[in-house]
Amino acid sequence: MTGIYGYLIAPFAEFEFMRRAFVGALALAIGAGPLGVMLMLRRMSLMGDAMAHAILPGAAIGFVVSGLSLFAMTAGGLIAGFVVALLAGIVARTTELKEDASLAAFFLVSLAVGVTIVSMRGTSIDLLHILFGNVLALDDQTLLLIAAITSLTLAVFALIYRPLVVECVDPGFLRSVSRAGAPAHIAFLALVVMNLVGGFHALGTLLAVGIMMVPAAVARFWTRDVTTMILVAVGCGIFSGYAGLLVSFHGGAPAGPAIILVAGVLYVGSVLFGRVGGLARRLIPRRHLEA
Repeated sequence: MTGIYGYLIAPFAEFEFMRRAFVGALALAIGAGPLGVMLMLRRMSLMGDAMAHAILPGAAIGFVVSGLSLFAMTAGGLIAGFVVALLAGIVARTTELKEDASLAAFFLVSLAVGVTIVSMRGTSIDLLHILFGNVLALDDQTLLLIAAITSLTLAVFALIYRPLVVECVDPGFLRSVSRAGAPAHIAFLALVVMNLVGGFHALGTLLAVGIMMVPAAVARFWTRDVTTMILVAVGCGIFSGYAGLLVSFHGGAPAGPAIILVAGVLYVGSVLFGRVGGLARRLIPRRHLEA
């Protein structure tokens, strides 16, 4: 029992920075999990990655102006994310370029601009902090910011849940019976940007989208029900945060990448053994007319 306690519980019981890191990962998983499921069902998974990179120039400008200031980098990231989303939408609707290609162009340029700004005005340590985050160094202000974003996400997501689900299944039907589709889509994109900014402070711009999309991909292999899928994605995100922090503590691996790697292991296991479309289930012959 002592060994189990020492490996699984003691790091969080004895070290405040581990408790803070887990609370941050917990909040991120609860807020980002439902959004990741909706991005996946709406075939917008790569948009999450694009938006995560798009916030980098704004965060970098905030860093240049005020250093590692929570307010400046958050405000800069939010502004940059919303601007890139707006510009990508305008380009997609006024030219022949599709929205995914437009987002790809913007996020690559944004990443280059952000890295250049930080590299010219900061150190390599500053660059690593912005790109990969530092979940083990979360302070009270950052935790409160992440908790506030998660709380707002759950409240707004509950309001727009039904039109989001209907639009995933039949966008034409939603347009014919309601005008809620466009406002719900805008609110949804705003929530994605806010959660990526919150994840940026813990996991950096390169990994923030991981806690959003990898658990959603895991959930897709275990259920077809949307509500259950959201619960599985949130549970996967929470477990990844807990196990990743333990891997980091005992093995010396960077905490942020360790969290996403644990989620990646769950994803590989789901691909192989998932009950909905997993490879093992496909290879096992099923009886005639069995679902």
